[in-house]
Amino acid sequence: MSVLSRLLTRPPRTVERDTVPFLLEDGRTVEVLRVRDPRARRLRLSVDERGARLTLPPRASLISGERFLREHRDWLVRQLATHAHVPIPPLVRGEPASLPLRGQALPLRWREGRFARVLREDDGLVLELPARAGEAAQRRALRDFFETEARADVARWLPRYLPALPRAPARIRVKPMSSQWGSLAPNGILALDLALVLGRAEAFEYVLVHELCHLIHADHSRAFWREVEGRCPAWREERTYFHAEGRRLKATLRALIG
Repeated sequence: MSVLSRLLTRPPRTVERDTVPFLLEDGRTVEVLRVRDPRARRLRLSVDERGARLTLPPRASLISGERFLREHRDWLVRQLATHAHVPIPPLVRGEPASLPLRGQALPLRWREGRFARVLREDDGLVLELPARAGEAAQRRALRDFFETEARADVARWLPRYLPALPRAPARIRVKPMSSQWGSLAPNGILALDLALVLGRAEAFEYVLVHELCHLIHADHSRAFWREVEGRCPAWREERTYFHAEGRRLKATLRALIG
């Protein structure tokens, strides 16, 4: 490699993470995830169901991060209270339970079998597990089941919207997403949050419509929202649903699949 090439080659970007304790005014100590992100342009504090996260740009000092936390202590307390939720009880093998799907709680039964999988039966769902299967196998079976159900929904809705779009998505991925419900990358890959299949189907379809409309308008302009409303007149109602139920849906998915 020439000297010029070495000068022009950027060093690999790595994200550094650690956890720091932070004392609140009421005497509680919370763990704050501290992330040094090469892409960050400023200090940023955020809170979701997983807890508090402090993002630092490459050149920010740890002292400046601590000062930023202290300056936003009251805001942090309010946000932690907003995101507090009743813990989702874990599934206990052999005990009666239910699984959320499309806004309903379906009865879940347990059965020993050769493979770890979730099956549909007339009276609900069955989680089959080999005798020696552990929690990891159970979580994979649940994730596979929810992903299969989510993809079935997308396959049912998508043909309705494709004819009026300038192009089809390059690919559709269904995966757990930390904060977003969906996204459309510049390369045309559309991502949808796996937690959507736990909530009501109308809300899931709205998110799909929302992201498909970004194939027409990449922004959130008035023209974009006209495209959304033409396909989903009740989009405001669905957005309100996410404000009320979104955190619970995401927390439930994490409790079930890790």
